Amino acid sequence: MDVTKFLVSLVTVMTVLLVATISVSATTDEIVTIESVKIDGITEVFNEDISVIAGEKISVQVIFEALENASDVRIEAELRGVKSSPDVEVLVGDVEEGKRYIKTLSLTVPHDLKNIVSDDIVLEITVWNKDFKTNVDEITLRVQRSAYDVAVMSVETSQTINAGDTFAVDIVLKNIGYNDLDDLYVTAAIPALGVISKAYFGDLVAIEVDDDDSDKSDTVRGRMYLTMPFSAGQGVYSLEVGVTNEDLSLSQVKQVFVANEVPNEVIKSGNSLILVNPSNKIKIYNVIPESPATVSNSVVVVPAGSSKTVEVSSNGAKTFTVNILSGDRLVGTVDFTGTTGLGTGYSDVNTASPTTVLVVILTIIFVVLLVALIVLLTKKPEKEEFGESYY
Repeated sequence: MDVTKFLVSLVTVMTVLLVATISVSATTDEIVTIESVKIDGITEVFNEDISVIAGEKISVQVIFEALENASDVRIEAELRGVKSSPDVEVLVGDVEEGKRYIKTLSLTVPHDLKNIVSDDIVLEITVWNKDFKTNVDEITLRVQRSAYDVAVMSVETSQTINAGDTFAVDIVLKNIGYNDLDDLYVTAAIPALGVISKAYFGDLVAIEVDDDDSDKSDTVRGRMYLTMPFSAGQGVYSLEVGVTNEDLSLSQVKQVFVANEVPNEVIKSGNSLILVNPSNKIKIYNVIPESPATVSNSVVVVPAGSSKTVEVSSNGAKTFTVNILSGDRLVGTVDFTGTTGLGTGYSDVNTASPTTVLVVILTIIFVVLLVALIVLLTKKPEKEEFGESYY
């Protein structure tokens, strides 16, 4: 009886081992025969003579013949080096034995080459499904830096910028290309506000250059200055940094927040308009009422950091509008109702009590004086006033 049990157990174990062996054998069987691999149209014959450019996309075309009838077949490719690329997988679908298939994958060449201009990188390709797998022999490619390329390593500025402030933008550039970069110019701009500054950042040598000349470097740091308009509305803006020379042109965007606590240039108070100049330059306003309404002054000159009051008379009109322009720019539109000229509706302006108006005006004067003091304290030498300083 014990012998019988032993034999039954032995047969069971052998059966399990046989099934497991068959399963492992099935999962390791080849599913396809690779006929050719092309890198960007060049046929790879395992000579290790194909070169690719760091950071660029390459196409990998694989032609193969199916060795089995199989479903849900997939092909996967990956580039491995100092830094690997993400796996790229494409569905082939169902294949029939003896038939040929072609699939193309797109991969991004890793950009990290440390402190060298070129290096080897390995392309791995696998064709598989749940039952079969074929691994293509590793393909060695040569990866090189771009001929001309620069990295904007950092763009640093204040997290919050007040309207009217002059602020610094610190920029660090590094030559990550194969060749030297000559005569680099950098622009810093907020296009939405028409703010722009340009500076000369000089030359950058290629990373592999070994030179004792301290004036030559593959990295440069520079500081530029921009002035935020007093009229800038509060919110988030795009600060664009552009780098150009004869061989390249690129840009990088950073978001900045602009705070503006200065009120509108036109404040409505009863049957009067208060014109506020929050800037550090004299302003001329044109006040244009709808007939038959009139104003005490149609042309108002307001010195920097101050305000002036314009009286409005309805002359019997029940409703009318007053437009205020600074040059050809409309800075406010005020709607009045009532024969007394006292307005209850408004557009693009603030309505305030006399006390509030006084506080606002004093606040504006204080802000302008504070800005002027900051500008004087941070003022650079004459050659840097145009935002073209670097170090």
